[in-house]
Amino acid sequence: MAKGDRDKAIDASGIETESPFGQAVVIPPQDSLDLHPFQPRDIASVVEEYIDQCLQAGYREIRLIHGKGIGVQRGIVRSILSKHPAVLTFRDAPAEAGGWGATIVDLKPDPLKPR
Repeated sequence: MAKGDRDKAIDASGIETESPFGQAVVIPPQDSLDLHPFQPRDIASVVEEYIDQCLQAGYREIRLIHGKGIGVQRGIVRSILSKHPAVLTFRDAPAEAGGWGATIVDLKPDPLKPR
């Protein structure tokens, strides 16, 4: 790829860099999100963005897979959910869907979306 064919991107520090990739690929949300790939410091922003995307897509129930481990991610997820205005209820997933390694979240209907 020629240097002139590369797109410009802004890195985390706000500096413009060249990217060998084109535009970002938009992947529609699914009814579950596996949080294993994310660092604990990123969980809050990932979960909040995911909830917003799921609301826009019309989901009323989602599953957050945080794993069993020592409970760090589970605690972060539960703290976020307890304060999020779009969350109606949340609970451990049934055994066949991850048990206490996943959380089922019931979302309030989006008041701006027609039923």
